[in-house]
Amino acid sequence: MKIGFFFWPYDVALVRAMAEAADPCGYDMIGIADTPGIAMDPWVATTILAENVRRARVAVCVTNLVTRHPAIAAASIASIDLLAPGRAVLGIGVGHSGTRNLGAPSLPASELAEGVMFIKELVRARPAPYRGGTAHLPWVKRPSPVFLAASHPRSLEAGGAGADGVFINYGLAADNVVQSEGTVVRAARTAGRNPDEVEIWQIACLDCGLDGDASRRKIGAILAFVSAYVMGGGDLARRGVPAKHRAALQELRRRY
Repeated sequence: MKIGFFFWPYDVALVRAMAEAADPCGYDMIGIADTPGIAMDPWVATTILAENVRRARVAVCVTNLVTRHPAIAAASIASIDLLAPGRAVLGIGVGHSGTRNLGAPSLPASELAEGVMFIKELVRARPAPYRGGTAHLPWVKRPSPVFLAASHPRSLEAGGAGADGVFINYGLAADNVVQSEGTVVRAARTAGRNPDEVEIWQIACLDCGLDGDASRRKIGAILAFVSAYVMGGGDLARRGVPAKHRAALQELRRRY
């Protein structure tokens, strides 16, 4: 099993502290979330990581292809690879709050899959068409893997069909894990791919700190996000939510 973590880059000191801790603590991946408005630019923060982390993989986990054109995302991750050779990972998702707060829609899973395939060509230094234009990054040294963040069946299928890996945020109950990973595996096989070639990382939401009460207060915002975004309009019973919490969770989701 490999273990990594990603975080919101609130300031330079935090990013540097996380970078300094990643290798000594044995983490396999360290990632930066793209959350405009409340934290640093993810690419600036990831550059700091890439310059200070020597062993762990460095990921943007995750950005979107609405506020950031896929050709720009491809060039950005290829640039990070120059600082962390062979250890750069690009994670992309549909957008959600990162696009909604800017008045833009989230990207449908089918269009997200289109962006993934376009980026995969670019990071292999091959020219590729995209919506009437063509891009080419001839200076790329090596391809960086492109991961797709998935919380719903369609995005899980898109990840299995075309991405190099999938960041799954679907729930950690045993049946949730079986269902989410099974969806990725089936989609890979349907696309004629070897499922073993698709990396799967399961996401757990937590807050770590010496002050337990403070951490519990902070985790509340993450839980609100998860209830509205990860579970969406899905069946709460199927997602493992106890009956006594479903009404409150539905209200939280409505108000999110």
